[in-house]
Amino acid sequence: MMDDESAIRELVDTWMVATKAGDVQTILNLMTDDVVFMVPGLEPFGKEVFKSATEEMKNVRYEGTSDIKEIKVLGNWAYMRSHLKVRTVPPEGGSPVSRSGYTLTIFRKGPDGQWRLARDANLLTVDK
Repeated sequence: MMDDESAIRELVDTWMVATKAGDVQTILNLMTDDVVFMVPGLEPFGKEVFKSATEEMKNVRYEGTSDIKEIKVLGNWAYMRSHLKVRTVPPEGGSPVSRSGYTLTIFRKGPDGQWRLARDANLLTVDK
């Protein structure tokens, strides 16, 4: 049986692979139904807004890495601090945009024993 920290690391890896592949359904399955995302300049938003925004950008190619700095498991809750680098490449010759920064993510283990992302504070800014 995989320990909790390894399961969370696998969730992050799965999220990154699914993002690169444009696999929105896999990403949505990695979230709780009451997930909340916080990003600079926007009101906090949930799963449906995430889904809509992702579908609107379905032709954008994503590249990225997540460097996990810390994971702490507290029963059925866990938090993770990481440094994220993301490069978005629009279709048809648009200019790529690179962003990087730190994230603070809270995970919750469901009754099915699976960890899911419950809250995410994403502090990425455009690289210069």
